[in-house]
Amino acid sequence: MIKKINFLFVTIFGIGKISKIPGSIASLVTILFLYFLFHILNISPEIILISIIIIFFISLYAVNIFIKNLDNKDPKEVVIDELIGQSIPISLYEIAHEGSKEINQVLTFYFIMFILFRIFDIAKPYPVSYYDKNFKNSFGVIMDDVCAGLYVVAVLVLYMVITS
Repeated sequence: MIKKINFLFVTIFGIGKISKIPGSIASLVTILFLYFLFHILNISPEIILISIIIIFFISLYAVNIFIKNLDNKDPKEVVIDELIGQSIPISLYEIAHEGSKEINQVLTFYFIMFILFRIFDIAKPYPVSYYDKNFKNSFGVIMDDVCAGLYVVAVLVLYMVITS
């Protein structure tokens, strides 16, 4: 039972078992889910960010259990790291832009954050590549996506500074 719950957690309810582009699908599902939480249920971005931090720490343990007996220490079915990495820029965007926003602006920024996150996650610029190559454990699996998410934040902050 515990093993099944752990599997559902690290694969985000089986999304990681999708044969084609599970990481991109997990990122897209994350965006849709966060949009629902922020703009339909109107949940506070601070609460979501705290939840993501809690998920991060639970993931360190859960991913370690999942990959323990695997040769590949970063299997494609583990997509909880995409949820964490993709959630960082979206949550920080929502915190920075609290209040009423035009839906077109929100959707545009969500789309940009999705594309940028996927680019950074796939291309793995330093330090994303550092964590991916040097930590063959749950920390490496998760931190490369955290760094990719932080790169998205950096790009958006730079964009906002330049355009303001």
